[in-house]
Amino acid sequence: MTPAASETDESTDSLISVRNVSFRYGDVPVLDSVSIDVEPGAFLGLVGPNGSGKSTLLDLMLGLRRPDDGTVSLFGEPAAAFDDGERIGYVAQDATEAGRDMPITVREVVRMGRYPKRLIGRFAAEDRRAVEEAMEQVGIADLATRRVGSLSGGQRQRVFIARALASGADLLALDEPTVGVDAESREEFYELLHELNAAGLTVVLIEHDIGVVTTYATEIACLNRQLYFDGDPAEFVETDALAAAYGKDQHVLQHDH
Repeated sequence: MTPAASETDESTDSLISVRNVSFRYGDVPVLDSVSIDVEPGAFLGLVGPNGSGKSTLLDLMLGLRRPDDGTVSLFGEPAAAFDDGERIGYVAQDATEAGRDMPITVREVVRMGRYPKRLIGRFAAEDRRAVEEAMEQVGIADLATRRVGSLSGGQRQRVFIARALASGADLLALDEPTVGVDAESREEFYELLHELNAAGLTVVLIEHDIGVVTTYATEIACLNRQLYFDGDPAEFVETDALAAAYGKDQHVLQHDH
């Protein structure tokens, strides 16, 4: 999908639909007439230089901010009014670092994903089963009784993913989740995201490693205040969108998987 097409085509089936969105912090423009759709089951990689508006766009997609102009819908509703939070799993930039200070166990963190379903009453067998299955799915069942603060950065990432899966999330949004994580753990983490996406989970990822995004994402959006590219990763590496957005030549490194 090209930017021009996304501005004119209305998609009623998109999980997220951003239409002609602009956003400013005071007098500073951050996004300018951005339009993009995220279809169910997609793996969208958001790339762009620092300060390009990626995190702001993700916040708008999730209803955490309101656009100055344009509209954003989430699961077919205005994003800012969407209140079914259990359908969204969100891993922020500092989640891995914040996890260092968590004195609770892995299982207790993953159980948090079930809290919205049990505002009243005790946990049922289905809640306990969902927690155990989520930990098993991301490969941390053997860490269930460990304190989160004692884990490596890569292991903490998996804990937060498991919390989202336990909630039954349909959308997983991640903002540069591998900052400060070693290369081997990053590779394992993105293999996990690939597997979850292949199983039907919709993923929106902000990542500074463009090679990772072109390898694992099914769609790439290249952003620097405006949208320079939105489409297939294979087409992206053949265009000049990267150089245009970053203002210099960029080398895309493909990752084997």
